[in-house]
Amino acid sequence: VQLQASGGGLVEAGGSLRLSCVASRNIFSLNVRGWYRQVPGKQRELVAVIGSGGNINYGDSVKGRFTISRDVRQNSWYLQMNGLRPEDTAVYYCNAVRGPSVYWGQGTLVTVSS
Repeated sequence: VQLQASGGGLVEAGGSLRLSCVASRNIFSLNVRGWYRQVPGKQRELVAVIGSGGNINYGDSVKGRFTISRDVRQNSWYLQMNGLRPEDTAVYYCNAVRGPSVYWGQGTLVTVSS
């Protein structure tokens, strides 16, 4: 499974961006789909994940501001980011899990200016 992330860019604080991730194959078989982010020198951290049953978990720092969704017909999932803050600046990676296998997209850079 190959993942292609897109939608990053430069935005002012308080603004919004929508990230997209497209999987190369039908995502019905994927157990979990999600988004993580990483800044240089820090560990990759959870942003949001959605399970095959629709259960969702968010990282504490994004709760109430970010929303994860999916479109199984389009083999895609999304991250709507509202109320962006400078501390949200990072490379965002989409992620998928199928059984014991974990897949990562190439990352898309989000930069939030103050």
